[in-house]
Order: sequence, then structure tokens, then C-alpha cells
Amino acid sequence: MSVETIEKSSTSRKLAPRYRVLLHNDDYNSMEYVVQVLLTTIPSLTQPQAVSIMMEAHTNGLALVITCALEHAEFYCETLKSHGLSSSIEPDE
Repeated sequence: MSVETIEKSSTSRKLAPRYRVLLHNDDYNSMEYVVQVLLTTIPSLTQPQAVSIMMEAHTNGLALVITCALEHAEFYCETLKSHGLSSSIEPDE
């Protein structure tokens, strides 16, 4: 019984690598538009979170949008780009 438990715990620890979706500041899109795109692209974001991400990108040039599995990260990044926002992904160290 204890051997099975050890095997199970070791396999469940292998999580898929996580990736950060980054939003880059740009001088083209309005703050309201950026917030709207974030809210429609990433369903889990709340309005205050989207505003916070937009302000961080505006102030620092870069903001972390979400950390997730690679497939989701690529989808979110491409969707943000398709709406005219500048976005990239990087491995979450």
C-alpha cells in the first residue's frame, strides 16, 4: 500500500512547464481598449486585474498577464497580438 502511494505522489509532481504571457506597452492603443482586450482574451481576469496589468505595462513597459501551460500561453499571446497588442511568452523559471 505504501509503495503505491509513493509512486502516485512522484508521478503527480510532474507538472507541465508553465509559461508567462507578457504584455508590452505600446503608444497606439487606448488604455480602455487594452483593458477590454485583456478581459475578452483571458476569461479568468477581473476588471481591476485587467486595469492593473494595463497600468503596469504602461508604467514599466512590460506586465505579466497570466502564467499557464504552453498551449494556453501561445493562444493568449496570439489572441492579444491579433487585437493589435504587443505580447510575448517566456518560460516561468
